[in-house]
Amino acid sequence: MEWHVTDAQSLAIIDNEIENHVFSPAEYEIVRRVIYSTADFEYKSLIRFSERALQAGAAALAARTTIVVDVPMVQVGIASEIQNTFANPVYCSMEALTRPQKEKTRTAWGIETLAKRYPEGIFVIGQAQTALTALVDLIEAEEIRPALIIATPVGFVNVDEAKGRLQDSLVPHITIESRKGNAVVAAAIVDGLVDLAWQAYGQDGNRGS
Repeated sequence: MEWHVTDAQSLAIIDNEIENHVFSPAEYEIVRRVIYSTADFEYKSLIRFSERALQAGAAALAARTTIVVDVPMVQVGIASEIQNTFANPVYCSMEALTRPQKEKTRTAWGIETLAKRYPEGIFVIGQAQTALTALVDLIEAEEIRPALIIATPVGFVNVDEAKGRLQDSLVPHITIESRKGNAVVAAAIVDGLVDLAWQAYGQDGNRGS
């Protein structure tokens, strides 16, 4: 992310208002990115990181692991950061060619199709709870083993159950402990993680074109 004076001023305000916290420096960078993108300080108490989620995610980004997202808004939100760093392939579930299936949404069916194609990918679910459920089903069936799942879908029906099942798995993940969430939150988490990974692994010679 290219920082400007107003960005630095905004982040300083966030730091001042948050003051004390229990996050690691890397986790805090993600949290402040989300707050900066949403102007919602409640996310400070809602973001959950599984053990080694950031380390696993950063390593996967550096290895140019494929990223699969649920909706175009997430894809657009992370495109510039990805292209200017590791240049990972990014695919959207809604663009996957699938056959119609009555019992699943288009997003869920697209995620399932892409997950089977990229079983060790990075998955970002910013909007569609049905896509998260489809992913968890595949994990529990031992059909896929994602490098990282970022799940921030807003939801009222079964979303907490899906997140709980994800948390019970051993897959590295970052989630929101609430009904709240959206594609903007998901994109902010990815952008923050990309910046952290680029600081740890990136070199000018590796910069994407």
